[in-house]
Amino acid sequence: MSDPYFQTMFADRIGGAGYGKGTAIYKFEKIKRAKRAAIADFPDRPLLDFGIGENDDMAPASVREFLKAEIDRIENRGYADNGIAAYREAAAAFLKREFGVTLDAATQINHCIGTKTALAMLPACFINPGDITLMTVPGYPVAGTHTRYYGGQVFTLPLRPENGFLPDLEAVPDDVRRRAKLLVLNYPNSPTGRVADETFYGKVIAFARRHQIVVIQDAAHILLTYGRRPLSFLQVDGATDVGVEVHSMSKGFDMIGWRLGFVAGNELIVRAFADVKDNGDSGQFMAIQKAAAAALADASIPVRIRAKYERRLRKLVATLDRIGFKAEMPGGTYFLYTPAPKGVAGGQTFATAEDCSQFFIRQRSICTVPWDDAGPHLRWSVTYTAPSEADEDALMAALRQRLGGDEFAW
Repeated sequence: MSDPYFQTMFADRIGGAGYGKGTAIYKFEKIKRAKRAAIADFPDRPLLDFGIGENDDMAPASVREFLKAEIDRIENRGYADNGIAAYREAAAAFLKREFGVTLDAATQINHCIGTKTALAMLPACFINPGDITLMTVPGYPVAGTHTRYYGGQVFTLPLRPENGFLPDLEAVPDDVRRRAKLLVLNYPNSPTGRVADETFYGKVIAFARRHQIVVIQDAAHILLTYGRRPLSFLQVDGATDVGVEVHSMSKGFDMIGWRLGFVAGNELIVRAFADVKDNGDSGQFMAIQKAAAAALADASIPVRIRAKYERRLRKLVATLDRIGFKAEMPGGTYFLYTPAPKGVAGGQTFATAEDCSQFFIRQRSICTVPWDDAGPHLRWSVTYTAPSEADEDALMAALRQRLGGDEFAW
């Protein structure tokens, strides 16, 4: 079959003339294929899925009921454009209550249709051809993808255990710093589960000022912080002079799929984001924004969600520790990030975390997500489906049974 006439017309940013002809398989597609194979090969052995990265519960009943009522109001039928005042004001009240941060709801906050869209749009505010975005790896790639779309480049900052899974900003070469416009952070960090502190954010702010770089802090997991109160980048003196923080309704409020969040911080950056956004979408459904405002006003919701995932993480850490993994309680997120074994006694060796992950899925019916960006690691998610604590305990017992007989090489 011959190529269509437009085969050579695809933009270079998505592969150019070679678009659609590649044979590379995306990591998550490999996982899906391995899961199908495991289910076919071991039909009587349930798959233990620690690869999911989405809250396993629906939004609270009170929030869903609020949405149901708002759906039937005629005033919610139209375009929301850059958002409604009620949601911005609820976000401002939330930031004040949870973090002691005072922002102008009208000028320093703007809604987004999920943090993914915000991270895709913010590079459009700053990146010209040849500019650089500094990004941590492993991490969420969207801001980097869009940086490249605009002719920019990405310089990666590896997150390693020896640095406490914080980027080494002083290791950025001078020529890179001179061309860098954006620094994208994500704390609590996905997938490492590490949190940032006031000292680190202070260094980030000083670095940004010294080198005239804009900071984008992705706070999607901020309400899932353990062992201390959640810390916002915006709490640290000078943060709103150099950047913004992006918040999500998904993780802390069980609103996965509702596609709503907000960008908060420096007024001019928020305005630039709103201008770009105004040319990309017409706003999230107003009924959803109003229901989300009700969720933000209920301080008990994230407390309940945080308690559940902390409990599950502690159980997983204890279970893996007994099996021989180096597992430590993360500071945040619902992910546990562990070094990947180098092999299993009996001749099975793993050159990469992906090799290990494929072995776990295909031979043990245990699904994790591999990361090889900064050394071989496995990401375990505790967003599995388990209606009760007894179900959680049964899952941990099954995990011990599946891996307890293996002798791992490290």
